[in-house]
Amino acid sequence: MTGTRVDRRDVAAPPPSGRDILLLAQIVDLVRTGVANTRPELEQATGLGRTVVNERLREGMDLGVLEEGGTAQAERGRPSRTVRFRSEAGLILSASFADNSVWAAVSDLDGTALLRSTADADVLQGPDVVLPIVHGQFESLLKRVAHGRSVWGVALGLPGPIDFTSGRMVAPPIMHGWDGYDVRGWFRNRYEAPVWVDNDDNLRAFGEWALDQPRDARDLLYVEIGEGIGSGLITGGRVHRGDTGAAGDIGHFRVTDDPTAVCRCGRTGCLAAVASGWGLSRILTAAAERGESPMLADLLARNGHILGLELRDAIAAGDPVTMAAVRRAARFTGLTVGGLVNFANPGTLVLGGTALLGSDVFFETFKAAVLEQAIELAAHDLVIRPSTADFEVGTVGGALLVARRLFRQDALQLWLAAGTPIGSAVRIQQLV
Repeated sequence: MTGTRVDRRDVAAPPPSGRDILLLAQIVDLVRTGVANTRPELEQATGLGRTVVNERLREGMDLGVLEEGGTAQAERGRPSRTVRFRSEAGLILSASFADNSVWAAVSDLDGTALLRSTADADVLQGPDVVLPIVHGQFESLLKRVAHGRSVWGVALGLPGPIDFTSGRMVAPPIMHGWDGYDVRGWFRNRYEAPVWVDNDDNLRAFGEWALDQPRDARDLLYVEIGEGIGSGLITGGRVHRGDTGAAGDIGHFRVTDDPTAVCRCGRTGCLAAVASGWGLSRILTAAAERGESPMLADLLARNGHILGLELRDAIAAGDPVTMAAVRRAARFTGLTVGGLVNFANPGTLVLGGTALLGSDVFFETFKAAVLEQAIELAAHDLVIRPSTADFEVGTVGGALLVARRLFRQDALQLWLAAGTPIGSAVRIQQLV
């Protein structure tokens, strides 16, 4: 009896089974994080046999997330071929606001920035004005680096309390139009990819933690002095967001009984009213109007305001009224943060923000106040430093957040069989 021989190369391989995807997700995670990069290492890390490891690797390569690398010298026997994660397979978009501007970046799947840009954007203008500006930045960056690659995830940092589960702002004190706005849906409709929205200080804290040296993964507290005052806390490598997304909003701690310290939130005595960029502007403008400082009066007359640039000019010139206000603001902030150090006991404390550019006085006064307030055990080995990357570090944190959420094993199980998370956005975002 004569039969017809079938060339198996002409037959489409069946899709991986659920169990196969479970094992492949584990292997992709090990390769991507650098825990295991050769077949023997993968066999040892997973407890799987050589045949199963090879089959799963073939599937990962067919799906485009893994590929053969170079050779690794073995301690005994023949060198082993390495396997590498294809971080270039897709792109991540991230953006973070900084006072009246927004930083945007396009990164590879490891979270490494390929290109960045910044643009003027005032969040007080509302989402209908601001989000198209961010989208325009993203599109401009993609035109330069996409080369046919798709967006696999998006992160956006906003200056206010965020319900991380839904990606919506919750009762921001002064950001009219943002409360409950579906920021996540706005971007997902344009990229069909998973979107995560977080507080901007959380993203900057995560970026600082990821870039921190030495890379000892100690808990990190980030404090930002910009138009407002906020903070982000990383504990055990995870962002601490609190139960309702309000964690880190230290700008509205009451620090003074001064009835003139009226905050933009409507309350009196908030830290932001006496120590933020906006608060210092209010205080120094009043001093200029009272004629307490000829330099401030001149700056106000020439420019019509005393904001960041004027503040930095006055600091650089050593204007006595300005220096007194800056030292007072730094001390208020340091004493407040010293209490947080006692509570959270971070290993690293980072101070950042546009209001501090060029001001060693603020940092040194802040540091002294922190150490004055902190108990000895909490201050022991505490590293206090200024931000190394300032506001663009929020795009780093955003990209790394997306990478971490996309390549969790439970997320990989949802989209890996398709080779891309596009189309699985809603299910991926629903993971806790």
